[in-house]
Amino acid sequence: MNAIDHLVSLLTKLPGVGKKSASRMAYYILDTDPSYARTLAEQLQQLHGAIKRCSICGSFTETDPCPICSDPTRDETLLCVVERAQDVRVIEESREFRGKFHVLGGLIAPLEGVGPDNLSIGPLVQRIHGGKIQELILALNPTVEGDTTALYVQKILRDLPVTISRLASGLPVGGDLEYADRLTLSRSFRGRIRM
Repeated sequence: MNAIDHLVSLLTKLPGVGKKSASRMAYYILDTDPSYARTLAEQLQQLHGAIKRCSICGSFTETDPCPICSDPTRDETLLCVVERAQDVRVIEESREFRGKFHVLGGLIAPLEGVGPDNLSIGPLVQRIHGGKIQELILALNPTVEGDTTALYVQKILRDLPVTISRLASGLPVGGDLEYADRLTLSRSFRGRIRM
């Protein structure tokens, strides 16, 4: 295997990158100034040293605790539970949520060997026992694994004084009914709102 093939092979391990895209990236890197490749390599090499997980929420950060957990203007009574650290960034970019976060680090997926003990559910329960959290918002993907995780979290927290809600799911803005699958339509009808 030559150097280009090896780079393509490494790039295809990235999520959403197929062999064609990886090949385009490899040739792009070769066609650009060599300083770009050096800078890219240095940034990748320094990534794990510069970024760590927040000891409170589990999100990626350069400082511990992260800027969100240490921000006194955030609403400490609202806690948004997400699957992955990148979900925090997506929600933050919407500028709709001003509470705090908790990253589970995955979803319950028994077929893949991921159970509740593999997730950050214990620390979530500890945070709720802290007493400040009044509402827990489950911002988990509307998949079998997301639903399973949401039901599990709801079950273990049922005796605690916290309101549990889940993000609405259904038809996307600008979507056509004819392209919606049965499950999406079903969720849309169940989650309908009054006008």
